Amino acid sequence: MRLGSVDMAFNYADHFNATPQTGYERLLHDCMVGDATLFQRSDMVEAAWNVVAPIQNVWGALEPREFPNYAAGAWGPAEADEMLIKDGRRWCNSTGNLTAETKIASA
Repeated sequence: MRLGSVDMAFNYADHFNATPQTGYERLLHDCMVGDATLFQRSDMVEAAWNVVAPIQNVWGALEPREFPNYAAGAWGPAEADEMLIKDGRRWCNSTGNLTAETKIASA
């Protein structure tokens, strides 16, 4: 296996001669002209909460479990390394100017 870095820069305007919309332009325009097609009705929002609220209530009543959390920007919890080591593998954490790229390689 050979690894190397590549330039992943992409500018929409360079390739399509147009500025992409974020989606908010469409929603704001629809609000201004009174088109509610892309918006949820209040009865649908209530129905969704009738499904989600009981789940949240159960989760809130349970004791928190042990969860292998880790700091933002870190490579992950030690448990991830241990899991791969048991299988005879290891993480190959890249360094340099690549961000958040993690590859699995044979030990």
